[in-house]
Amino acid sequence: MLESGKWIKEMAKNPEPNMSMYRFPPVEMANEDGLLAYGGDLSPQRLLAAYRQGIFPWYNEGQPILWWSPDPRAVLFPDSFHVSKSLRKTIRSGKFEVTLDTRFEEVINACARVRTTPTGPGTWITAEMIDAYLELHRLGYAHSVEVLNGRTLVGGLYGIAIGKAFFGESMFSIETDASKAGFARLCQQLSNWDFDFVDCQVSSEHLMRLGAQQIPRKEFIQRLKQATSHPDRPGTWSFKLDESES
Repeated sequence: MLESGKWIKEMAKNPEPNMSMYRFPPVEMANEDGLLAYGGDLSPQRLLAAYRQGIFPWYNEGQPILWWSPDPRAVLFPDSFHVSKSLRKTIRSGKFEVTLDTRFEEVINACARVRTTPTGPGTWITAEMIDAYLELHRLGYAHSVEVLNGRTLVGGLYGIAIGKAFFGESMFSIETDASKAGFARLCQQLSNWDFDFVDCQVSSEHLMRLGAQQIPRKEFIQRLKQATSHPDRPGTWSFKLDESES
């Protein structure tokens, strides 16, 4: 295995050779619920290879690692984020400060407290998952959005960025509109960076109200190949008005 710094550079130059040893079954082999495979590990290389192929891990404590590729797929195009009148009012009030990559560990731990799993309610962001995504954050591929009221973290989300695709993993909110305000700001930034889409994985009423839509998995894979053909943007992110500031 390459040392981390060298591995990042090699991945940026040409990701395909690094993916070759982390092959998954074709996504078309997933069952009707989207379950494709089980086992393996959560190494950075395997996780990034999975995301590049339209696959993500999602499992309960005590289960083997389960890998999913649902059909249809829920996506949100950054320019299509729906800002309701109440959310717009909240954003304009200046109640919340929104930051990027300043408190990743706090965000993922807050998201881990109670979440929905493929088989029902439960905590699916296990200690193993947290460690894996903390490593991806250290390597510059996992990013967090923090929503602050004063100095208190009241909402946020985290996900993975590859090429011009952002893979949303989870969000949390302990104050009304906190996570929505963070998501809205992230979508604005992703749009400024010409990102193609946010992968929301599985649809929900909440995501649909924010502007997400379902597309066939075949279309998702086509869009994914195009999005991940662009150079990655690893490193610590911060909000910028336009590309010229990067």
